[in-house]
Amino acid sequence: MENKLKHLEFLQGAVNRMASNLFLLKGWTITLIAGLFALSAKDANAAYVLVAFFPALVFWILDGYFLSQERRFRALYDEVRKLPEDQIDFSMDTRPFKREYRNTWIGAMFSRTLLIYYGMLVTFMVALTFVLR
Repeated sequence: MENKLKHLEFLQGAVNRMASNLFLLKGWTITLIAGLFALSAKDANAAYVLVAFFPALVFWILDGYFLSQERRFRALYDEVRKLPEDQIDFSMDTRPFKREYRNTWIGAMFSRTLLIYYGMLVTFMVALTFVLR
């Protein structure tokens, strides 16, 4: 049972790193976009507002990547917890789990949570763009 627990700890560590990356990306997204909007309001330059949409897209893509990786590690974790002790090989290979659509990069990008987060962010950015004009 000790091998199984150790393998599950490794997998949980990977899941925790992916979740941490997701959290940090969302923080950086808000910080960068808020900064660009502040520059736009200060200098009355609409170009900064348009530039703010680019990081939103880039961070959405990165969020999708890390979410897909987290989902794959969670699927591997679920498989390992069901394995008998003598079949534990300490594999961290998540490739068998990328076939499921929700675990793909695109599937994660268009997940409910990321669509709501980035959809609301872009909606807020569009509304703020009209207010600043």
